[in-house]
Amino acid sequence: MKNTFLTLFIMVCLFTIQDSFAKIKLPEILSSNMVLQRSASVKLWGWAKPTEKITIKTSWLTKSITVLPNESGRWEVTVLTTLSKEPQTINFKSAESNIKLENVLFGEVWVCSGQSNMRQPLKGYTGQPTFDGNKAIAASTNDNIRLFYIVEKGSPNPLDSISKYQKWDKASPATTKDFSAVAYFYGKQLQEILDVPVGLILTSWGGTKIQPWISKETMGSYLEKNNTKMDTLDKYKRVPSAIFNAMINPITSYTIKGVLWYQGESNKDEPKEYQKLFPEMVKDWRSKWNIGDFPFYYVQIAPHKYDIKSKSQLIREVQLKSSLIIPNSGMVVTADIGSDVTIHPPRKKEIADRLLFMALNKTYGMKEVDYLGPVYRDMKEKDCAMFINFNNADTGLYSTEVSISNFEIAGADKIFYPAKAEIIKGMQVKVSSVDVLFPVAVRYGWTNLFTGTLFDNSMLPASSFRTDDWE
Repeated sequence: MKNTFLTLFIMVCLFTIQDSFAKIKLPEILSSNMVLQRSASVKLWGWAKPTEKITIKTSWLTKSITVLPNESGRWEVTVLTTLSKEPQTINFKSAESNIKLENVLFGEVWVCSGQSNMRQPLKGYTGQPTFDGNKAIAASTNDNIRLFYIVEKGSPNPLDSISKYQKWDKASPATTKDFSAVAYFYGKQLQEILDVPVGLILTSWGGTKIQPWISKETMGSYLEKNNTKMDTLDKYKRVPSAIFNAMINPITSYTIKGVLWYQGESNKDEPKEYQKLFPEMVKDWRSKWNIGDFPFYYVQIAPHKYDIKSKSQLIREVQLKSSLIIPNSGMVVTADIGSDVTIHPPRKKEIADRLLFMALNKTYGMKEVDYLGPVYRDMKEKDCAMFINFNNADTGLYSTEVSISNFEIAGADKIFYPAKAEIIKGMQVKVSSVDVLFPVAVRYGWTNLFTGTLFDNSMLPASSFRTDDWE
């Protein structure tokens, strides 16, 4: 009797497993209400029994597509999308399945990732507001903005599926209040200016270093034995590659326009490591998506009252240098919007504005839109002073102060003194100090906390910088 029961149980299990493989399974990110990248080759993929013939019929293609899964049950096809703004449908049929995706739009798709400053919602964190967030929530109903949110999770191995998420949905007060403020402010303005649908994919986790966001293949020699232990309390939050495995790998077949990245605070005491890992992470993601060097725009960490032992200016310097190393990238400067009371600056819309300017100029061809503030170019000593020249200052320099604060100057003894700094003829900054007669080096904003006061004519701030490389 026991053997008969066991045999029946095994047969039921095998039938159930066989039946589940026979039916078409789509990845979580392919669903009704999604935005597919417009006028692009996009992938549709999923799983089914290897012998199951799948027919795909779309509302915008005249011919249907037939595909067979490979030996492991995965199938994939590439289709061309159009510039149509009309809602579309996609139908997946097999002997066992009939799945219809509705209200699909073609538009601009951006992945928004990083740590808590990217995750900060329109409603803010407890006791930490998002300026203009409530107003934005109230006015957020928009069928042409679609949101997809991946919930925090790590994995020791690469995953094909997303275990917890909020499915594609239209923007509304109910969906935007808990969504990324930076991502929403960016997407809303992009949708209005381009007059096309916009899809925003949020995959962010507060308090994370960059190491867990990079695939195991790329991490390679960077892995440290003391960092590879299973972190069960934080769902592998601190394990190298673990977040990539669970929150990036499952979406790398989804065609995107670009990435917005806001992270670095958790690596503030590891500038040398970050200098190596950040460009490698961008290269890694582009390799996994395999759609070329898509735009990668990121936010420099803002000034903050960190522990006195921290030297966050070194991370800001690394981030600035990375923008010159990483192809098709750009960095938003936040020197003027830091905070001494919170690591989460409340002026998220200004950050989104600057990301938007960058995308409009560099990605969407609006060259008239200024997107980058002054960047140190070179200097010349004259009459006991240093005259600083900047790139990206063709329309001139501007300061909110007559004597610009946060400048320091040093001689050959490498001792820095507070300096007098003033704009000369709208194009140069003259830096001097009565304590330094023969200057050789200048620094600006070279501390954890400062308020940037040097801008270009578009009120885009200059990053903190130094002309020396002294330890």
